[in-house]
Amino acid sequence: MSQEKLTQFLQSRGIIGAVQAAEIASQFSPKALARHDFLLREGRVSDAYFFLDHGLLRAFACDPAGHDVTTAFYPAGQVVFEVSSFFTRAPSQENIQALTDCTGWFITFQQLNALFHARPEFREFGRSVLVHGFATLKSRMLAMITTSATERYEQLLKTAPEVLRHAPVKHVASYLGVTDTSLSRIRAGAKAAGTE
Repeated sequence: MSQEKLTQFLQSRGIIGAVQAAEIASQFSPKALARHDFLLREGRVSDAYFFLDHGLLRAFACDPAGHDVTTAFYPAGQVVFEVSSFFTRAPSQENIQALTDCTGWFITFQQLNALFHARPEFREFGRSVLVHGFATLKSRMLAMITTSATERYEQLLKTAPEVLRHAPVKHVASYLGVTDTSLSRIRAGAKAAGTE
């Protein structure tokens, strides 16, 4: 399996050069997940800083009634890990599961910290990834308050169409904060309007 996408990702923020990216990527190990496999289960400590090369992952947590609620989708080209559990070493409240067969590259918490200490450029890259992740989370929180379900659906369709191709309707609906029936109406409206 080629590390080309990983090295491109490491160079994507303009902090790490090509030679450095290849050296850092060489510290990552390959990992494959079959559809429905878990990268992380609730109650375990997140220990894999995982770059997703191919596939689609979903993060979810269970509400008090036992229903799972989708908290994030991860298309290829992203780092996937449960930030709070990973850095505090506390058990995760989330699950991360493959919606399709997935392949990628990972390092452990210990390896990540060793790289941060040994390579200031990777530490700066890691900080940039975290800041971007926080900004994305904040935008999603505000969108749940300030935009309609239709607008949230259209944004998802625009930014991550692979989610709508591969994720079951119930997972997309819980992510958007609507019922399955409401999502079906929204999708029918989008098709009628020619936006889907």
